[in-house]
Amino acid sequence: MSATGAPRYVIGVDVGTGSARAGLFDLAGRMLAVAKRDISLHREAGSIVEQSSTEIWDAVCAIVREVVGSAAGDPAAVIGLGFDATCSLVVLGEGGAPLAVGPSEDPSRDIIVWMDHRAVGQAERINAIGHDVLRYVGGRISPEMETPKLLWLKENRPQTFAQAWQFFDLADFLTWKSTGDLSRSTCTVTCKWTYLAHEGRWDPSYFGQIGLNELAAEGFARIGTSIVEPGTRLGQGLTAAAAEAMGLRAGTAVGAGMIDAHAGGIGTVGIEGRPSENLAYVFGTSSCTMTSTAGPVFVPGVWGPYYSAMVPGMWLNEGGQSAAGAAIDQLLAFHPAAQEAARVARDRGLSLPAMMAQTAAARVERLSDVVGLAAGLHVVPEFLGNRAPFADPHARAVIAGLGMERDFDSLIALYIAGLCGIGYGLRQIVETQAQFGAGIERVVISGGAGASDLVRQVLADTCGKPVVATEADEPVLLGSAILGAVAGGAFADMPSAMAALTCVAKTFEPAGGAIAEAHATRFRQFRALQDCMRSA
Repeated sequence: MSATGAPRYVIGVDVGTGSARAGLFDLAGRMLAVAKRDISLHREAGSIVEQSSTEIWDAVCAIVREVVGSAAGDPAAVIGLGFDATCSLVVLGEGGAPLAVGPSEDPSRDIIVWMDHRAVGQAERINAIGHDVLRYVGGRISPEMETPKLLWLKENRPQTFAQAWQFFDLADFLTWKSTGDLSRSTCTVTCKWTYLAHEGRWDPSYFGQIGLNELAAEGFARIGTSIVEPGTRLGQGLTAAAAEAMGLRAGTAVGAGMIDAHAGGIGTVGIEGRPSENLAYVFGTSSCTMTSTAGPVFVPGVWGPYYSAMVPGMWLNEGGQSAAGAAIDQLLAFHPAAQEAARVARDRGLSLPAMMAQTAAARVERLSDVVGLAAGLHVVPEFLGNRAPFADPHARAVIAGLGMERDFDSLIALYIAGLCGIGYGLRQIVETQAQFGAGIERVVISGGAGASDLVRQVLADTCGKPVVATEADEPVLLGSAILGAVAGGAFADMPSAMAALTCVAKTFEPAGGAIAEAHATRFRQFRALQDCMRSA
């Protein structure tokens, strides 16, 4: 409540790979309204995946208008707005005009999406140089990060590279579009662009050695000269044009944004005020793991340590899986029964994985028992490489134990085996980090692919740690709303906002006894299959 007793609200906007969502929250962390718009994804040969910043901005404005109209009533009651987005590269020319980033020559396709792997060769050349900044990305840079993509643009689309006025991470594009402020978030540029937040600088020698000396010579004007912590109030708030498009008041506070997964971390790891004990696991199209530590911890194959990239004043180690929810979708699509099962799921208003989870849960007495449904069937779901702990974009999936079955039961078995594979990959990350000094007590889950109790229990059983679900139905949206709440002055800082707005709803403890032994055996088999593929 404000001093006058009138309600106050904040809005969180999450731009994922396939959709944009907005949530309206009160200052107790309750989501009062949500709106969603799908966004297009353009794929071409050569691992090219692109999007349109114009389409995304229009979708964002539409969903903000919708949640304001459905619940807030008075736009003046909205005191702050926060954004999170995928770590995708937006390329704009003078005046903010979109520039074509690929062979389509379509200027509206001005975003190289995070999952685009066109820059694998550039990443490998950068890694071969072995510059010291790579210590802060787990020793190897990923083609999903921005400097390999910038190098690809320079080498393959030199005209676009030369004409570019600004290169933005998508979250920073959204805050610029909203406020006119060119400031970048420490979250985006530290995690994906090699900014050294603990030293407050870019390293010019890195850009010179990898072939991007122009950016250093320009004083980094095209990638960010003002770097601020997430939640920092930007500019004068919403510009008149942005406010009109969103149905809000000009001047409404806008906080510096975050990568989508990191917003999920902000919306979860504050439980009980002990972020260093909690690993944030954001389980969506891909997955991301985020571990906060008081001091820097260097873990080979795990990105970071990044200073103040998520929780201000703490160091962050970031791992994850390049395909998680998408890996389950891909896996199920191979099965002969998938098409008919997907039709049944649609008739029930469910996704196919959600129906698989419901059906599997109904077939066992305890959720932990579902591992028995996948007996003899094993999946290493690395369809898009291994992000952590091996940092190997060339890794590929393995499916072992298939027979001639074509029925619905065998589809469920494949689903459970794939879900176990996701959990074993998470276990590898947890155990590797612990070996180097970044141990955790529990996994705090968010993301649409991890919404069911069955998924949460399987993850607890496979990774060997309690999996905690928070009260928030949409932790990623809550995380971005927290940015708006801090920018709007509702809380003094991010830690206090996190502690106030996050709490535990349910904890899923890993099973012991025969179930634990079964998963220990399956984990050994998982690693053997993984090693076999990596040595092929």
